[in-house]
Amino acid sequence: MDSADLQKLAKRTRSMREAGFALLFASGLLAIPLVISTLMAKVSPAEPATASIPTAPNAFAAIHLEAKAAIVYDLATGETLYAHNADAQLPLASLTKLLAVYAALRELSPTTPITIPLAATQLEAPRAFNEGQTFSLVDLARLTLTASLNDGAAAIIEAAAAQQNRSQNEALASAAAALNLSQTYAVNGSGLDMSTMVSGGYGSAYDLARLTGALVAQSPDIAAATTHSSAEAVSEGGTAFSVKNTDPMVGTIPRLLLSKTGYTDLAGGNLVLVFDAGIGHPVAVVVLGSSQKERFTDGAALIAATLAHFAGVASL
Repeated sequence: MDSADLQKLAKRTRSMREAGFALLFASGLLAIPLVISTLMAKVSPAEPATASIPTAPNAFAAIHLEAKAAIVYDLATGETLYAHNADAQLPLASLTKLLAVYAALRELSPTTPITIPLAATQLEAPRAFNEGQTFSLVDLARLTLTASLNDGAAAIIEAAAAQQNRSQNEALASAAAALNLSQTYAVNGSGLDMSTMVSGGYGSAYDLARLTGALVAQSPDIAAATTHSSAEAVSEGGTAFSVKNTDPMVGTIPRLLLSKTGYTDLAGGNLVLVFDAGIGHPVAVVVLGSSQKERFTDGAALIAATLAHFAGVASL
């Protein structure tokens, strides 16, 4: 084979080698998508199984109350956490005093002097004052709500009505209307029964929850006085007064903001409590139409259930 033939053979060999490389390269390109999909299948997580979200336990499911009506109302969110006949209009007894104090605070400065009138000293007990004694509104309200004093409530609503040049029940109605308390109506500031058939004040558990929330927001110092076992104040004449709280539970409720009791023959046992379920998270608990003793048992049960609710458990 001469040199010309050798050159032709070498050239043909190079051409065959280049064609083989091109074929291999093309085959590799075609295989890349398959390799990638295989690798992705190995590393991609399997689709998760659909999991059911557990239902939060109902902390109020086992509640049994003596009360005719009750509510647990979240004042921070406006949510009703528990309700039993919460819109029923029932006698309020001394819970009416909360409306009397709220009515006065809408019209008068907390430092306004309030003088005890003769008619107030002739009401049923509990009473603490003599005719002509004078207190600032804030001090008289603190004593009145803590010890549920009928003479103090009568003096407070009389002063509020005089400021508006209205009757007492008109002044009370104006305060109720300001908060849109549609089931609330009162003819006196103390809540004392007018007769064996007519109460001094009526309202619903829902209305009372909103009223107490408004009072705590408007005058936290007056509300705070009701959370202690006693309250003290000095009249403008220098007479010192110390009264006991009508609620024996005040020392057992965490972060209590307000407490008020009520009891008459028509109303039965009433109770309203406001406590802080968290920082700046007030909750109102209202019990209406229970018995004189069971109102506290009902209130304690609702407090415990509320704390369990916020803890996310069925009970504590």
